[in-house]
Amino acid sequence: MNTPPPRQGRPEAENGFKLVPFAVTFAVMMTTWVALSGKLDIFHLSLGVISCVIVSLISSDLLITATTFKGMPGLWLRFFLYMPWLIKEIVLANLHLLKLVFHPRLHEEINPKLIAFRSRMKDDMGLVTFANSITLTPGTITVSLSVFGDYVVHAIDDASAEPLPGEMEKRVATVFGEDHD
Repeated sequence: MNTPPPRQGRPEAENGFKLVPFAVTFAVMMTTWVALSGKLDIFHLSLGVISCVIVSLISSDLLITATTFKGMPGLWLRFFLYMPWLIKEIVLANLHLLKLVFHPRLHEEINPKLIAFRSRMKDDMGLVTFANSITLTPGTITVSLSVFGDYVVHAIDDASAEPLPGEMEKRVATVFGEDHD
């Protein structure tokens, strides 16, 4: 009688349920719920638990994939190191738009354009994070992103368009562990 080879790694349930991605998703969502709601009574906490369990059951495999989870501690550290730089870029872009809006010849300064480029990143979360970072930066908005990493970005003027993809793409690639020269 042939015996099957021993399983490698952590066994999972028959239906494909994975406890660790579920637990991480639930913990992040519940922490966010408590922080944003500000209500710590039984009623609101139970609503939070029920909501977070349902959303975690539905989305934990979408948010935390095997490849993403493998480097999770380093990923979170790199992401939190990226956030101050992104906030600085958002503040600088806000100041640029403030200057643009109050410029006496506003209509001469604004030069809206669409910029198309392809990112060299391969990680789906990296591509989406880059698109969201562009959109968070005032003066630019990601119009479309393809699964191949093709971006179309609207920029309000030449100064907003000039750095794309540039430094932001390099930093997001670093967050997701991709080499980017």
